[in-house]
Amino acid sequence: MHHWSKLFIPTLREAPADAEVASHKLLLRAGYVRQLSAGVYSYLFLGQRCLNKILAITRDEMDRIAQEFLLPALHPRELWEESGRWTGMGQNMFRLQDRKGAWLALGMTHEEVMTDIARHELRSYKQLPQIWYQIQTKFRDEPRPKSGLLRVRQFLMKDSYSFDLDEAGLDASYRKHEGTYHAIFRRCGLQVIAVEADSGAMGGSQSQEFMVYSEAGEDVVASCAACGYAANLEKATSRVGPIDELAPTGDGRPELIHTPGKGAIADVSEFLGISPAHDIKTVAYMALRGQKSSRPASTAEQSGGAWQPVAVFLRGDHSVNETKLLNLLGARELRPMQAEELEQFFRAPAGFLGPIGVEPAKTLLAGDALNVILDCALEDRKNMICGANRLDYHYRNVTPGRDFKGTRTADIRNIIAGEGCPQCGAALKVAKAIEIAHIFKLGYKYTSSMGARVLDPNGKEVTPIMGSYGIGMERILTAAIEQNNDSNGFWMPRSIAPFDVVVTPTNMADATLAATALKVAQQLEDAGFDVLLDDRGERAGVKFKDADLVGIPYRVNVGKKAVEGLLELITRSTMASQDVEISRVAALLAEATQPG
Repeated sequence: MHHWSKLFIPTLREAPADAEVASHKLLLRAGYVRQLSAGVYSYLFLGQRCLNKILAITRDEMDRIAQEFLLPALHPRELWEESGRWTGMGQNMFRLQDRKGAWLALGMTHEEVMTDIARHELRSYKQLPQIWYQIQTKFRDEPRPKSGLLRVRQFLMKDSYSFDLDEAGLDASYRKHEGTYHAIFRRCGLQVIAVEADSGAMGGSQSQEFMVYSEAGEDVVASCAACGYAANLEKATSRVGPIDELAPTGDGRPELIHTPGKGAIADVSEFLGISPAHDIKTVAYMALRGQKSSRPASTAEQSGGAWQPVAVFLRGDHSVNETKLLNLLGARELRPMQAEELEQFFRAPAGFLGPIGVEPAKTLLAGDALNVILDCALEDRKNMICGANRLDYHYRNVTPGRDFKGTRTADIRNIIAGEGCPQCGAALKVAKAIEIAHIFKLGYKYTSSMGARVLDPNGKEVTPIMGSYGIGMERILTAAIEQNNDSNGFWMPRSIAPFDVVVTPTNMADATLAATALKVAQQLEDAGFDVLLDDRGERAGVKFKDADLVGIPYRVNVGKKAVEGLLELITRSTMASQDVEISRVAALLAEATQPG
């Protein structure tokens, strides 16, 4: 049993002015964390108790499928150069030099270190499969730390890595992690949705994110309640509903129309009295050939990169999903075309660009010709409006496929809420979410580049296949608060709360109440509950406010009715109150805390 009077729980009545999302405000107000610098936080007593319970659940589940390691946070440059990520990680990686001038990095992730162990220690298929995990501090030079623990520079991650002989083995390791992750999050009391995701800098053939819906989230998720389809907006697709086409004019061929000063989609639509869905939007980019990198353009060009022109054509009411476009092109990065480049490739100013008369490249990023990407939603459309590549003019009666063609047709747009699910056609929900975990089928990206080899059953040397699986430990804590809060504070699921119950005598100066509270707290502890006794000499109202603030799921008030043998049991999530006999409080609390 812990006594509040002896603990350091620095609660605040108001959150600091720079605290933004609910979890950030409440973590500070409840005394869970304190900020040391931008994106760097100290965990105080209550925060560390919660985190330890999250770690215990994670270890308990992970130990069923994997072996725990602990790897260095300080990595030699040479290891990351072998995988190609020393430069590929750009400014997100913290780098430093030792006294001898050797370059090192603070680990953002540990694929390279785990693969280094595998290549030196694994020799035969008989040693496979292997799943190794750790819970380790990671470092990322986040340019704009914000939202408390959601965007930080130092964070705690559970990361695991699988090594298998073949793709069937990787599938099994991937499924094991998927099931284990759902078990972890269920035990932590989170309502999680698993979504298809982009692999990003990690690479690989398949990845999945585990998300918690929250307005504090920086990801956007599309999901279908009818069939369970879910995907990050970077991967999401949809069924586009039919459009009533415009009636053709004249002979139905492209016809110039004067649109003075009407360069924006909204202005053209209003001027012509049409929906933006009848217009063709042109978005012009320069794409840097090669793998994605956060290096500045000048550095990339000096190392052999080349900027190449890309024109994207899509419906006027749609927007380009640049992650999809980068993946389609296999490019490092994108930037908008500048005025002189628009003149070079379109011979027209911004606002009046269009596809007619543009000669598309034969293959993507293969030469200096304009790469023309048509979004799938333009297929089978007729009689649309588009820029005429001439100041103050547009075309009408434009039909994709007949009047212009592209280098490639692909899905490169952001979907819109309410569009049809790609699997069943039901309306899609689109909402913000917090990413708390991500699993990847890495394939051979690291084992091949770093020379990991084993002998197969035929004695042939082969490259093992690899998976990577991460959970943000602090994000579980943050997501739990985002899911469970009100104007008075927040409540935690019992499994990860700092205490199960707080026993609150309303007047510590009353010897009878103080003695009864101590007796009740001891009974609850003997029954297996994690108990906090609020033995401070504060007013009852102050104690109640603090109890509501700090995330403890149950409160037992010891007040005037104690002389009648009655206590007040408060369920924090609903603020429901009931009078309970002293002899029955442990049994009722045990019943209330049963799973399901």
